[in-house]
Amino acid sequence: MSSLIITTIQADLKWENKAANLSMFENKIKSIDGKSQIVILPEMFTTGFSMNPSSLAEDMNGTTLNWMKRVCRENKIILTGSIIIKENNQYFNRLIWMMPNAEYYFYDKRHLFAYAEEDKYYHSGNKRLITSVNGWKINLQICYDLRFPVWGRQQISETENGMEPEYDILIYVANWPAKRRNAWKTLLCARAIENQCYVIGVNRVGMDYNHHQYSGNTMIIDPLGEILYHKEEEEDINTITLNKKDLSNIRISLPFLSDADSFNIHN
Repeated sequence: MSSLIITTIQADLKWENKAANLSMFENKIKSIDGKSQIVILPEMFTTGFSMNPSSLAEDMNGTTLNWMKRVCRENKIILTGSIIIKENNQYFNRLIWMMPNAEYYFYDKRHLFAYAEEDKYYHSGNKRLITSVNGWKINLQICYDLRFPVWGRQQISETENGMEPEYDILIYVANWPAKRRNAWKTLLCARAIENQCYVIGVNRVGMDYNHHQYSGNTMIIDPLGEILYHKEEEEDINTITLNKKDLSNIRISLPFLSDADSFNIHN
């Protein structure tokens, strides 16, 4: 069965400074030791978690998309993270999934963080994005989505090969404040256990313009809830190889998903 090599980058973002952040991330990507297939950046990786979309938003032909296309082509990677996008006179916190051939998919954050008035500036998405790489299915979500388990819940379908889970890896890119780090760590583990999948949460570090502190706590968790990687407080680049056989063995030996409730998500 296939393996997948994934790199997470936990970084201190420069407030609303796209050029500095793009330069910083390009240098970090070039420094990755060994081959990687997927590189994951935090939420709003070009700006920090800003409520200033009117000044910072780009369109889908903007600087950051073109930068992602070039970096993916030159480094032969898939790159993902969220940025601020303007479309049809609305603003979105949009995760981009960019491939080396310049094809891309995107996901608009479903659950906007009303506590910080994100819902007053950005438009909510209503469709999940599940991509496929090398036989792996990957569900991509953003930060506050983590608190809402139905949005990330596996939907099991019956196939000629038996019951088939919807995805294998659940990724969250985030700007999750340090004062709620316990919720972040606990919920990431819960999502892995309840969905019998790998969960990857990529957060930032440092302090932003609004004096919110971020502790990182980027984590990679296996389907049993065991933590495979965890880094707190400091910048870090980590590469891990996930094996499909390990995931399949867990699902076969512990077929809990077969007993899951069926449901539909209504927008």
